[in-house]
This record gives sequence, structure tokens and C-alpha cells, in this order.
Amino acid sequence: MENKKVLLGMSGGVDSSVSALLLKEKGYEVIGTTLELFAGSSCCNIETYIDAKNVCNQIGVPHFTYNYKEEFKKYVINDFIDCYSNCKTPNPCIECNKYMKFGAMWEKAKELGCNYIATGHYAKIVYSEKYQRWALAKSNAGKKDQSYVLWNIPKELVEHILFPLADFEEKEQIREIARKNNLKVANKPDSEDICFIPDGNYKKFLENNSDLKPKEGNIVNSKGEVLGKHKGLYYYTIGQRKGLGISNPVPLFVLGFNKARNEVIVGEEKALYTKEIRVKDINLILVDKIEDWIDVEVKTRYSSKAAKAKIIQENDEIKVIFDEPQRAITPGQSAVFYDGDLVLGGGKIL
Repeated sequence: MENKKVLLGMSGGVDSSVSALLLKEKGYEVIGTTLELFAGSSCCNIETYIDAKNVCNQIGVPHFTYNYKEEFKKYVINDFIDCYSNCKTPNPCIECNKYMKFGAMWEKAKELGCNYIATGHYAKIVYSEKYQRWALAKSNAGKKDQSYVLWNIPKELVEHILFPLADFEEKEQIREIARKNNLKVANKPDSEDICFIPDGNYKKFLENNSDLKPKEGNIVNSKGEVLGKHKGLYYYTIGQRKGLGISNPVPLFVLGFNKARNEVIVGEEKALYTKEIRVKDINLILVDKIEDWIDVEVKTRYSSKAAKAKIIQENDEIKVIFDEPQRAITPGQSAVFYDGDLVLGGGKIL
């Protein structure tokens, strides 16, 4: 008999609450859990725990909280600080998914005798005949699809993951299910910011939690000519136009950094476009290795459109050549490779 026991990550929001309801309706034995990750964050505070526990009580499933603050600091906060210290722009949700939601939570699920873990992400798990394995795929949610932030989950875990919201196209459908079932979180707003920076001020967070402090330096063009002053390298990101404090006949954008000289390098918009990148820290879900050039679509940030490209693996890096130049590709962000709706894999942009 199939083990239909599932550990569901719950943030106290409407997505994970409705996920609990849908799983129970499908005959799964659901255990809800909220991970304690960072004190005062938007996804694990007293209100979060109470909302998640109340939903579980209402639909008749157990709920537990587990403390993973140390692990979260080690894998997510430290990476966030390290990226900004090295002039990169991180995506902490990707690290959290890898190490916490699909790392620590899966270990806890096995301890509890669960065969599955689930979350309220908008993504799909399907069996691919082409690749003869379970695959992560885009959900039906269009712009809200979250497959991009899930590329780093371990491939051996894919067949043990459930995404109950995979087939929904609109958030309003989820809220409607919550209303019909009298869930108090039906109209709870989404949290848009980085969970451990609820006020959105990442500079203040870095200054309070690391050695990073404002350190003035020069803003220069590609010839090295000084055009102005900056407040600290971590105040800027590639493609940024506002806040440079430079008057120039044509708009200038951040093109990159010279950490050794404490310089922000700026230039015209055309210099932001590039056809070729490399990625490291690869995770391939559909194949074990990319032996030859293959055609894929690549997303280089969550909100960007997928672009056609060719990729090949060279040792522990992947080389990406786009059909058309792409704008403001940013080291530290993720490049995610798609074969149609399937996530082939991804890596960190160098």
C-alpha cells in the first residue's frame, strides 16, 4: 500500500493553507510544519505560526514548528552577505529552497515517516517520457510560476515532491477556495519582500548584520575617468540607473564593479547587453551531464522572459550563448534552463 503521508511547509499564507486542504481532499495524511528560520521575518513570526496552526486545527491535521535558525543563517544569510561583499546580487529564496524547504524539511519528513513533502509553490512535478525521469515543470500560473526559484532542488527528491497548486491559473482561485472553506487567511496579503528583510531595506540589513559599512569611492566610465562618487559598492546593482548622482548628456547605467579599486563602473545602455555567459554551482535535474551543445530557453532572473540559447557543459561550469544579446545579466543571480515547460537545470551566473 502506498505511503501517502506528506509533510507540508506552511507559512501561514493562503497558498500553503489551501494546499493543506487540497492534499487532505486527495486522501493524503497531511502534517503541517512551519520552520523557524529568522526572528521577525515575514514567513516565520508569531502571527505566521498562529495562522498556520489555526488552519491545521480547522481542517483536522497536526501542525509542528521546528527551529532551523542556525541552518538558515549558515546557508542563506551568510550567502546573502557574501554575495554583496563580492559585488554579486543574490537570490536568497533559491538558497532557502535548496537547503531549508527541500533540504532540512525533507530530512524531517523522513524522520516522521513521510514519503512526500509539499509546499504552496506554483510549480509542477511531471513524469517525462523523453528523459525517463520525474521532472520539475512550469505551473499553469503564467507570470506567477515559481519554477525558476526551484531549479536547485536535489534531483533525487523530485519524485517525492507535491505541488498542490500546480494547475491553478489565478491567485483569486486559491482565495476563493479559502473563502468557501472559511479559512481566516483567505484575504491575507502576499509578502513580496525578502522574508528576513520585511521593510525592504537590504542595505540597512547588511550594515546591521555584517562588516559591510558605507565606504565612499569613485564612479568611473570604462576608460577609468572619474564621473562621481558612490556610497558603497553594495548600494548598486548591474543595470541600475537611478541614484547615481551623475549628470550626463545620455543616461548612464551600472555596468560592473572593480572591487580592488572600490569603483562602480558605468556606461551607456548598449554596453549592458551580452550574448555569452558562464554559470557555476550547476544542478541538472533532467540529465546527468550536458555532453554536447543543446538548444534551450534560459531565464536569467525571476521576472525576465525566457530567451533562446545554446548551452554546453565544460567541467563544472556551463557556457551559455544566447541567440540575441540579453540586458543586464547579473553575477550572483541564477540562469535556469528550460526544455519547453521542463526545468533542465540551472546554475549561478559568474
